[in-house]
Amino acid sequence: MGGPLGAIIGRHPAAVGGGGEDELGGGGGGGDGGGIIRHNRRCRDLAFLVLFAAFWVAMIVNSSFGFNQGNPLRLTYELDYKGNICGSRHGDPDLHELDVRYWMNPNQVYQSGVKDNKINLADAKAICLMECPIPAADGLNFVCDYPEGDIRLSIDDWINRDYDYFEFLTPDMRNSSLQQQGPCYPVIFPSVNVYWSCQFIARASNVSLKHWQQMGGINIDENILIDKTIHKAINSKSSVLKRYVADIGKSWPVLIVCGGLLPLFLSVIWLLLIRYFVAAMPWITVVLFNALVISVTMFFYIKAGWLGNDPLTVVIGESDPYVHITGREISHLHAATVVMTVVMIIAFLSSIAIIRRILIATPVLKVAAKVIGEVQALIIFPVVPYFILAIFYMFWFSATLHLFSSGQVLRNDCNTDCCSYDLKLGKVNCDNCCGYSIHYTPHIGIAILFHLFGCYWATQFFIACSSTVIAGSVASYYWARGEISHDIPFVTVVSSLKRLLRYSLGSVVIGSLVVSAVEWVRFILECLRRKLKLFDSARESCFGKMTSSSSQCCLGCIDWTLKSVNRNAYIMIAITGKGFFKASVLATGLIMNNILRIGKVNVIGDVILFLGKLCVSLFCALFAFLMLDTHKYKSAHNKISSPLVPVVVSWALGFIVAKLFFQVVEMSIDTIILSFCQDAEEHQGNAQYAPPLLMETLDEQSELQRLTQGP
Repeated sequence: MGGPLGAIIGRHPAAVGGGGEDELGGGGGGGDGGGIIRHNRRCRDLAFLVLFAAFWVAMIVNSSFGFNQGNPLRLTYELDYKGNICGSRHGDPDLHELDVRYWMNPNQVYQSGVKDNKINLADAKAICLMECPIPAADGLNFVCDYPEGDIRLSIDDWINRDYDYFEFLTPDMRNSSLQQQGPCYPVIFPSVNVYWSCQFIARASNVSLKHWQQMGGINIDENILIDKTIHKAINSKSSVLKRYVADIGKSWPVLIVCGGLLPLFLSVIWLLLIRYFVAAMPWITVVLFNALVISVTMFFYIKAGWLGNDPLTVVIGESDPYVHITGREISHLHAATVVMTVVMIIAFLSSIAIIRRILIATPVLKVAAKVIGEVQALIIFPVVPYFILAIFYMFWFSATLHLFSSGQVLRNDCNTDCCSYDLKLGKVNCDNCCGYSIHYTPHIGIAILFHLFGCYWATQFFIACSSTVIAGSVASYYWARGEISHDIPFVTVVSSLKRLLRYSLGSVVIGSLVVSAVEWVRFILECLRRKLKLFDSARESCFGKMTSSSSQCCLGCIDWTLKSVNRNAYIMIAITGKGFFKASVLATGLIMNNILRIGKVNVIGDVILFLGKLCVSLFCALFAFLMLDTHKYKSAHNKISSPLVPVVVSWALGFIVAKLFFQVVEMSIDTIILSFCQDAEEHQGNAQYAPPLLMETLDEQSELQRLTQGP
């Protein structure tokens, strides 16, 4: 262990007048200096603190790039043939009410789906409309290009005429339109609004087609490709990803309520219940956890269409009941439903398995409840990192929306042989057939990955800071028991926070960075594995599957071990003021010397606390489902493509908030047990400063350890 910690943690009086900056334990309980945790501390791991400062500068610069280059409208709405974003006020013309993309020339749509054809759907002529047009019941409707040039119509008049000014065309314009070169095109196929793009239905109107043929119009291709081509573009991976990110922006009220306010309220309630009804809380937690898992799973079944009559639909607004259109979002919901079913079964079986062990957790939780009762500021303190994280997440989510939409709108490079009528030039133009697309350069992908990594590192850092402050406060309670208890309730938390800010920020940075790095190695390896699997057309070998699974399993075990080691390292940092690596060695040695004492008592307590966090986060997910299941998020501009991402984000935010508050209990237990182990080692197995309740809890384990170690 490297020697006793008595002088470090303040059980022996300090020299008179030693109450300077090195005695930030404060409290005024000792008559000759008054420090609770006395140690000649100094700033540790400064190099990593500088690295963290540089990281924040990079985050700000990276986010500024997104705010300058991005436009969140691009995540929801598409481009017309001029490169305007549908629904944007800054288009030419003003498109703020025209948010649906419609492909005017059905032949171009068909040809873009034919194999080895030069034309691409991105180059097919598309304009922005208010709603998708439908064929006339007893005649022929036209959709004409934006009015300009010789067409003296305002945009409002054009909309009021259902985008049809065919009767105003000159003979040359009419002839050009009959050749499918514009400016007016026939509405032959019905279409529905699928995520703000008009999905053609390969079911031509016989009446409209007959009128078109009677007018002398050229042949229009009829084939299932007419809708498959559009569906493929709308349903591409990049389009789905953009819609998922857009869902976050549209559902921000849900995230504030279910990811911020609700978990705050539930976490505080849970801490208060632990304080006053500790004996019943393990049972309540297990029962509530199973009920919430079942409820969330049932909602997934409903939205996946496997239960009830309220499945997710990809169509915006009303649709033909005889037309069934699906998307990747629905298949993702099906996968999530299967996963939740497996989780529900495992949760139920695990709950049965730990019922007999729950009684062991109660005494441990009672010790934590005793600490919370005496150090009352611990219940209030997590509000501080909570508000810091809330401000950070609001900035981060805003920057995320802009970064994901920060591609450049550029004209496509194509060799399409096509012609269309140019209203400004007043003639058919064959030189301008390429459309516009949003192009993402590699550095944008790197910026997004850095942004995601930065969020994870910052979250781990703030949680680590909170853990260290709580550990310092609880350690002060343990080692100063009987000396300055009347000063404990509020002073120790402030003193522990001061020590962290002045001496140990660099050490906390290392711990959070190590965990974040391992998590991201896992993420990158998983992405590489998926890409290699896509490129490998042959069936993956058993050896390859086994290697991939074992590597992921090993990294998962390393990640879990690091998180456990970090938590104990933060405790030793708070107590001793050592650097991260030295504190990790001290904590690991102490745990290995007392593995029997710690294991049986601590593991089941951690399980109950973990279930408590899941209860809070699952309740947030359930409430998010209820909020998203309203008319506001099912229609018009606020319609989300899928409840999956907002629910998962609400769950994750709820878990993070619960972790901030639940670690008051978690760190109290770990800190007191580590302090007890150190106390017992320094006094030949008889802890001198342990509270009576803790002695009763660990008495059986102490006896077992002495029997196994021998005389």
